[in-house]
Amino acid sequence: MMTHTIPNRQVICDVLIEEAENDKDIVVLCSDSRGSSSMAAFAKRFPEQFIEVGIAEQNLVSIAAGMARCGKKPFVASPASFLSTRSLEQIKVDVAYSGTNVKLVGVSGGISYGALGLTHHSVNDIAALASLPGTRVYIPSDKFLTKYLCKYLVKDTKNAYIRVGRNASADVYSENSPPLAGGVGGGANFVLNKAITITEGSDIALIACGDMVRPALDAGIMLKEKGISATVIDMYCLKPIDRDAIIKAAQTHKAIITIEEQSIYGGLGAMVSQITANECPIKVINMGLPDEPVIAGKPEEVFAHYGLTAEGIVKKVKNVYSSPFGIKCDSIFSWVGAKP
Repeated sequence: MMTHTIPNRQVICDVLIEEAENDKDIVVLCSDSRGSSSMAAFAKRFPEQFIEVGIAEQNLVSIAAGMARCGKKPFVASPASFLSTRSLEQIKVDVAYSGTNVKLVGVSGGISYGALGLTHHSVNDIAALASLPGTRVYIPSDKFLTKYLCKYLVKDTKNAYIRVGRNASADVYSENSPPLAGGVGGGANFVLNKAITITEGSDIALIACGDMVRPALDAGIMLKEKGISATVIDMYCLKPIDRDAIIKAAQTHKAIITIEEQSIYGGLGAMVSQITANECPIKVINMGLPDEPVIAGKPEEVFAHYGLTAEGIVKKVKNVYSSPFGIKCDSIFSWVGAKP
């Protein structure tokens, strides 16, 4: 099941080509990035629905917002490291504040451009974009989830930021086990903004997003062999985040570990900690990228350096599981004589 075939950015292009056959309002805008965004095929198939702005990310977003006001359905595709920083003001004013239907696709997100270092890493984009009012933030974990997500977003009329990596992601789902709200094989439909419970356990809840979901799933398998039961949750929807799934995990597990390709500040871990602190206090450990310039190297080298691998997750779980503070919500409230 762990195959690497089609990059998520290519899946987005394929979905847009399919949908644009019957919807001439779909347009794609790039910032000299049709190659890195895998949008060359769309540009060739629909030249009149494609706009090449050049290396001008601020103009890219503002033009897209203007087209949205005219009834078009623009998809902006640009490297996440530049889209989320150079054009942040335009996203804030022309998209979020103005309420325009612009879909922002940040490609080569996280540390995809590993060897190019901090200038090309986008490990702060989730915190920045999620802070903007009404802006939804998604990080799909594989090509199957990317397809479901993109097909849904084509149909709706709200803005969103979708971050995908550069290389093909390891498969989490399959044609026979699609990403469903009721869990893999759960018999439900795909429901936007509902986390996907891939496996259910009772000891540790592993909540991950993007390319960290597959390592979390593999870690869950390894932990089972060691007698530790892990729930693995794909929290592809960072905003609006699935509060119910987080609260349920806090109520039914000894501890939560979040895993993300993002700074430890303002991302998945921070969001989960905020919710659990208010609703059901529990030990939450955030596995992410530290407050320092991330090292340069191939993505797999960077992940290994920071312990963002299946083996690193297992090591962290063993440390947390052996801690006396990895306890259930009910126990915490019993200390203060209150009930949750």
